[in-house]
Formats: sequence, C-alpha cells, structure tokens
Amino acid sequence: MGVRADEATAAPVNTSVPAAAGVTVLDADAAVRRVVASAEWLPADDRVVLGIAGPPGAGKSTLAERVVDEARAAGVASVLVPMDGFHLVQSELERLGRADRKGAPDTFDAPAFVAALRRVREQRPGTPTVHLPLFDRAIEEPVAGAVPVEPEDRLVVVEGNYLLHDDGPGADVRGLLDESWYLDLTDDVRVARLVARHVAFGKDPAATRDWVLRSDERDARLVAAGRGRADVVVRLG
Repeated sequence: MGVRADEATAAPVNTSVPAAAGVTVLDADAAVRRVVASAEWLPADDRVVLGIAGPPGAGKSTLAERVVDEARAAGVASVLVPMDGFHLVQSELERLGRADRKGAPDTFDAPAFVAALRRVREQRPGTPTVHLPLFDRAIEEPVAGAVPVEPEDRLVVVEGNYLLHDDGPGADVRGLLDESWYLDLTDDVRVARLVARHVAFGKDPAATRDWVLRSDERDARLVAAGRGRADVVVRLG
C-alpha cells in the first residue's frame, strides 16, 4: 500500500546501502554482458524474463534500453516492458483520491501487471503476440497495446519501481522473474535527474523539486526496502 501524505519526506532518502549477504554486486557493463551472454545460449523455445528495479531516477529505463539494444546486436530477439504502462488512468486516480501521489504502489493496476507477466511467461513459439500498455509521458497516461511481445522474443526486460515489492498483489511479481536487478545510484545524482526529467516535460522547476522530495522520495523509501530481494545489485556510481 502507499504511504500517507503526512509521512512524506522533505529530503532525499538514502537508497544506497550495503548489499545483502548472498547478493551479487556488479557494475553496469558486467551486468549487461552477463545477461546477454545467458540469453545467447537459450534454446529457441525458451526465454529469460529480467526485472530491473530501483528508486525513481535511478536509470532503470536507460539501462533496460541498453540491455535490449545490446541483446539485439548480439542476435537475441528482445523486448522492453515498462511497469509504468500499468498506471491507473488519471481520471481513476482522481476518483480514488490518489492523484496527488501518483507513482505509489496503489496507483498501479498490480493485478493486471501480474497477469500480463504470467502471459509473457506462458507464451511460446506459435502462440499469439502479447500486447501490453506503455506510459506516454507527453500526456501522462498509459496507452493500451503499445508494446508487442512476440513469441520469438528470447529476452524480456521488465523495468519498474516495484518489481521487488513484497506487499499486496504486486508481491507476486518477483516470482515471475528469472533474474532481478536493483540499481544503486547516489541520491544527489538520482534526485537531480528526476527534477530535470519533470522540467523537460514542461513542469515548473520549483514545483517539480517539491513534488520530487515529497512524492518521488516517499516512493523511493518503499523501493529501497526491496533491495535485499534482488539477485544482483548494479552499481551505477
């Protein structure tokens, strides 16, 4: 469940902490090489579902895109599935009274996300394409059917804040991933990235920083709690 507005933090949270015992720690280059090499050896009727988690602004989308690009360059059919596509639409968030904390766990359609991942896991050569939604930041809404997952895709890269969350319906996500990564980035760099991202889409810089420190950092606390459930911690700086 989401954190109440009165629990919001006024400063960046510390999401960079020592990795749990038994967790592999790699830099981004090593992590990408490792998963691409694994996918190259897969039989034609098998696939790897990789989950990339981390707090807002950690660079999940950037690294996920890199994995997909390098896998395709190596001849591995790959696709990127962002969890953000499973945001509830704005009108529903307003009806539920959750619009002011968009990005919290209960502002996603977690059951639909879990069901979609199950379909991806069950997909085999000769079965239909699985069409999944994509979040369009230009309109701040999910767009249905924008991500086609083909039965020939050998590597499916899923990225999102709450892939390692252990509460509510989203707790089933971790068990649907073959491998999970948690991205570790210093908080000052991460917060600066978040502010720049919002401003790039036309938002006021002062209001944006307030939103980041109030809403995004509240979510960052929840995401960081799942770090110990990752298979690999990827150090980004």
